[in-house]
Amino acid sequence: MSILVTGGCGYIGSHMTWNLHDAGKDVVIIDNLSTGFSWLVPDSVPVIEGDIGDSDLVARVMKEHNVEAVIHFAGSIVVPDSVTDPLGYYYNNTVKSRSLIENAVNAKVKAFIFSSTAAVYGNPDEADEPLKEDLALEPISPYGTSKLMTEWMLRDSAVAYDFTYAALRYFNVAGADPEGRTGQSTPTATHLIKVANQVALGQRDSLAIFGDDYPTADGTCIRDYIHVSDLVAAHALALESLLNGHESFVANCGYGKGYSVLEVVEAVRRVSNVDFAAKVTDRRDGDPAALVADSTRLRGITGWAPQHDDLDLIVKTALDWEKRLIEKGHNRAL
Repeated sequence: MSILVTGGCGYIGSHMTWNLHDAGKDVVIIDNLSTGFSWLVPDSVPVIEGDIGDSDLVARVMKEHNVEAVIHFAGSIVVPDSVTDPLGYYYNNTVKSRSLIENAVNAKVKAFIFSSTAAVYGNPDEADEPLKEDLALEPISPYGTSKLMTEWMLRDSAVAYDFTYAALRYFNVAGADPEGRTGQSTPTATHLIKVANQVALGQRDSLAIFGDDYPTADGTCIRDYIHVSDLVAAHALALESLLNGHESFVANCGYGKGYSVLEVVEAVRRVSNVDFAAKVTDRRDGDPAALVADSTRLRGITGWAPQHDDLDLIVKTALDWEKRLIEKGHNRAL
């Protein structure tokens, strides 16, 4: 029996692959390598280059590798891009996920873990924070809607078929493997901490702060930053819960506290010891003012206990990975 990781050569997917590999699990990856890199994962893990929307390919992989569970990361994640290309996001994130779910049902896969997002909450009221899973779901971007539609497909499939799932709603994922084996490696990624580290290391000229007129203490957006290693640990525990008979569930993944953009910028300056430039520019479409997680449900179901809940540590592991990319020549021109 093996675990299929879609998008397993990407940022979060590669960390998940290492987590499963370290635990002695058999893993197979399907990744079209549009934003992923096969050198991020263990050599012993088979990487099938292809698209999750290719139903014949997915069916063949599930059969040949006797797949018992799927952890689904493959998809598009840039919120402003979803605003300008909604149909592309609905196709890549929703239509292809439907095909993957159908293959999982046909192959009698026991458990399905879905990479969802806090963007399903839209722009919640300040009084709602930290956010609980039973809040009204009102996404303000096609990205958030595309993920919510996939959650709905999973919900309905779990009712109709012999199938269980966990949809884990991410807030802001950051950091890199503390052992230096993988990290965010797409040079044009939009993650704040990665971009700020690239500026500190001279890979970019300056950092853009998208708006300073939000209804927050310093006017910049607030996010709950979770270390990627803690996030994938939550996935592993969620998978274990489902395989041990727990019913399907939806849960937030976060630390329950937020940092503003300016606070993150100061943390990167502090850790890197570089006083780099940061310029305020216009707001981005689809950005809510604040998103902070209530992860009580996740902790209660899985026993999850984060090990890397420290902003400076998150920044340091990400910075160390950026330096490693430079050393290995993997930092293509931006």
